[in-house]
Amino acid sequence: MTFRARHLLGIEPLKPDEIRTVLDLSEHYVDLNRSPEKHADVLRGMTQINMFFEASTRTQASFEIAGKRLGADVMNMAMQASSIKKGETLIDTALTLNAMHPDLLVVRQPNSGAVDLLAQKVNCAVLNAGDGRHEHPTQALLDALTIRRAKGRLQRLTVAICGDIAHSRVARSNILLLGKMENRVRLIGPPTLIPARAADFGVEVYDDMRAGLEGADVVMMLRLQKERMDGGFIPSEREYFHRYGLDAEKLAYAKDDAIVMHPGPMNRGVEIDGTIADDINRSVIQEQVEMGVAVRMAAMDLLAQNLRAARAGDGGIYV
Repeated sequence: MTFRARHLLGIEPLKPDEIRTVLDLSEHYVDLNRSPEKHADVLRGMTQINMFFEASTRTQASFEIAGKRLGADVMNMAMQASSIKKGETLIDTALTLNAMHPDLLVVRQPNSGAVDLLAQKVNCAVLNAGDGRHEHPTQALLDALTIRRAKGRLQRLTVAICGDIAHSRVARSNILLLGKMENRVRLIGPPTLIPARAADFGVEVYDDMRAGLEGADVVMMLRLQKERMDGGFIPSEREYFHRYGLDAEKLAYAKDDAIVMHPGPMNRGVEIDGTIADDINRSVIQEQVEMGVAVRMAAMDLLAQNLRAARAGDGGIYV
């Protein structure tokens, strides 16, 4: 298996064979998680610290479960009450963490690039759990695993990503990953929620939902990122659902076997109809949650292997 990275900060630096390595190992952990004994020892003796500067349910719980199932000592830092809130700089926080000798650091940060800065200052492996509008690499990897398992492949598919593209780090990571794996990617949304020069990413851009969904193999819905909006991007939620919310009538334009995805949390009746979200024949939303644990286990396993190799080769200093 091939995985060269010392950190997992984004999809952009990964090569296709590294993506396949993560997904292939994730399949092993899917099987483990479905077994009666959901435990491995690959992180035994290692310390994992989860630092979430933004509220999260799925991602934080997924990383915590993943670490514990791999045998790590897992610590969740309460960042709402941390020294950062009292004026400490991110670099000082990194120096404090170094003194605790962690092995794996999982970080969600509201500022793009902050996780990369931490990775430059700490002597451990860093996993980006989402930074600003930049990237959310493990979400894209779990989406890729979900697609591959549902469609039998991860190449030459037409994937429609619909909704608030402009504020979504999930969209950015998925665009990068799907492009590396030779898929056709369409972005669908109102012009106010599509990034300027989006077509430069090698995608097709639509502001008509039906035209964008025509013949799609995968329909990936995104929620409105209201916490990142500083203006009136849509007339109203009712109008938004009418034009861009996924319902049975719009989904009929996609292929008959198209799957429906959503990274969560969902706003039913805003970006997706509840009937579609719960359709066991089309929706793979719950499978995405399950794949998230397996992918994060695989990512931490691979990074831990590289960490041990680097420490063994340079006298214990990991940079």
